[in-house]
Amino acid sequence: MKGLLNDIEIASELEGLDEGWTRQENALSRTFRFPDFVTAFGFMSEVALVAERLNHHPEWFNVYGTVRVSLTSHDAGGITARDFELARAMERAASGRL
Repeated sequence: MKGLLNDIEIASELEGLDEGWTRQENALSRTFRFPDFVTAFGFMSEVALVAERLNHHPEWFNVYGTVRVSLTSHDAGGITARDFELARAMERAASGRL
């Protein structure tokens, strides 16, 4: 695993993600909105399988059709390439491309 990304690398990687992702100190954050709870939970279930395979688990919060996500690599103390890998997987899952 590559270590922590620097500010320039993080900014560059953020440009490659869909709109909505922001950097919140040492984490990537985004809110996903779905039409209902079942769709939101389905998204979370799909992402959970990817997260387990990557051994990289999100911090997230769900209420009805909203899923708020925070991604950070706790073992590295900040944002790494794994966070962006999981962010891209979340984008695919949210758009039905996973």
